[in-house]
Amino acid sequence: MASSKVLSNIPCLLFLGAILIATVIGCGRQTSQNPQTPTSTASKDAASESVDGDWLIRNMPAEPKTLNPVTARDLYEVVVNRNVYEALLRRNNETLELEAELAESYIISDDHLTYTFKLKQGVKFHDGAPMTARDVAFTFERIKDPKVDAAHLRNYFRDIDRVEVIDDYTVRFVCTQPYWKALEVVGTFAIMPQHIFERGDFNSHPNDRHPVGTGPYKFVKWDTGRKIVLERNENYWGKRCHLDRVVFKIVTEDTVALQLFKRGELDLLGLSPEQWVRQAGSPEFEQRARKLTYYLPSFNYIGWNMRRPYFQDKRVRRALTELVDRETILQKLLYGLGKIVTGDWYINGPIYDHAIQPWPYNVAEAERLLNESGWVDHDGDGIRDKDGVPFSFEFLIVPGSTFSDQLATILQEDLKKVGIRMTIRPLEWATFEQQVQDRKFDAVAMGWSLDVEGDPFQLWHSSQAEKGSNYVGFVNAEADEIIEKGRREFDAEKRRTMYRRLHTILHEEQPYTFMFCPQALVVVDRRFENVKVYPLGLDPKEWYVPKAKQKYGRESNVP
Repeated sequence: MASSKVLSNIPCLLFLGAILIATVIGCGRQTSQNPQTPTSTASKDAASESVDGDWLIRNMPAEPKTLNPVTARDLYEVVVNRNVYEALLRRNNETLELEAELAESYIISDDHLTYTFKLKQGVKFHDGAPMTARDVAFTFERIKDPKVDAAHLRNYFRDIDRVEVIDDYTVRFVCTQPYWKALEVVGTFAIMPQHIFERGDFNSHPNDRHPVGTGPYKFVKWDTGRKIVLERNENYWGKRCHLDRVVFKIVTEDTVALQLFKRGELDLLGLSPEQWVRQAGSPEFEQRARKLTYYLPSFNYIGWNMRRPYFQDKRVRRALTELVDRETILQKLLYGLGKIVTGDWYINGPIYDHAIQPWPYNVAEAERLLNESGWVDHDGDGIRDKDGVPFSFEFLIVPGSTFSDQLATILQEDLKKVGIRMTIRPLEWATFEQQVQDRKFDAVAMGWSLDVEGDPFQLWHSSQAEKGSNYVGFVNAEADEIIEKGRREFDAEKRRTMYRRLHTILHEEQPYTFMFCPQALVVVDRRFENVKVYPLGLDPKEWYVPKAKQKYGRESNVP
């Protein structure tokens, strides 16, 4: 389930309260506007004033762990890297079709087993070294290397056997068998410079914090806990961006971020529903900010670690889902700004099966299922137990999100009423992510940013339960068979039928309590022009600021 426009084909990990990243992320077709016609907020007069200058200062709700695009796992890393690194192909903002980026052209063999790319000549990395086919091959080989921490990405390359460097500007990928996403897989991974990353430990390379790509922005600095700064690449091979700098200010508290936006210290921010409804509706606020809303292929969920004794029975997982009053939570905590989902495909996309209805909030049925599965209060202490194990578990959240805090508190109280003890454990993002990756959790609140129609292998195949993104340990033979056959099915309608069956299986098994596809609620400082809402969201690389409205010079201090 692809997530990045140019960087990878991986689902992007999010914590539940920070899913509102305002940017194009290559994972959606439908917005609140016409998906075929981007909506622009630029005036006709302003469009003729496109000039260079000024900065974009945007919020980063969690600090990235790395800026190595091969080992990167979460959306925050992708958001930064998108400006620095590029791929052979990219998605067109308007049509969503794959088009040439670092490639000049490509040829696919009739049997779908070879993909040959001719590269653009004259493209240079930010240090001045030329980008060649050897860099493409080097990056591919790092992805395939089992010693590299890229299991989440490597599974998409299972059917890509090898890469062949034909000459300096021609590269060929050879597959062992046809795979319907092979063009996207080989065409959209970020190209890294061999001459830099071939030395040292690739998994902990110094340039993981000092990326060197071919993209429109160059890395300047990373002040841990404060900001990441990029500047325009004046020697960029393609059309240059107008903004001098992009600054990612790390602000983990959503209330603090909104105050910074109101003071003019942030220019681009995703709001929580409460902020959108209660704090962003005044005439003064709307005079300062453009308010944009749209749906992206993302969803949030509660994940139940099926390795734990409490969550091994699907009747228990369904009972837990029926103890979550999603409709009330949606209306009261999210102000109705989202849709309840029953699976992980994009709710406005071609795969999602709207015939599947969410499990209802039903305390009596939940208690019946818990009793039936053997989880009853045998010793009279008020806590259900089974085989001497009390139903007492830990719920991981990331602090700073009002929604996550409220959700956890509501869930804790509702479970207590039926004899289940839940403790809430907040962890800062880096620790939270590591705990999840190490499978050291009971239950967790998270989200995924996905593609409209993707490959579910990484999230749901049993082989990914230990090293991939199947963090909850879901294992189902029929699901594995569907996933494996789906990778080789080029007929979109047949593949859709197969994936809808997988949707049904996930609904019955409830490895997640699927929560919501939230609306993206975004505010942008009004001094920026050419701000368009595309089918995938926003693309700040197109923005500019008229001279009379510019705030920052090239040598200004970062606020």
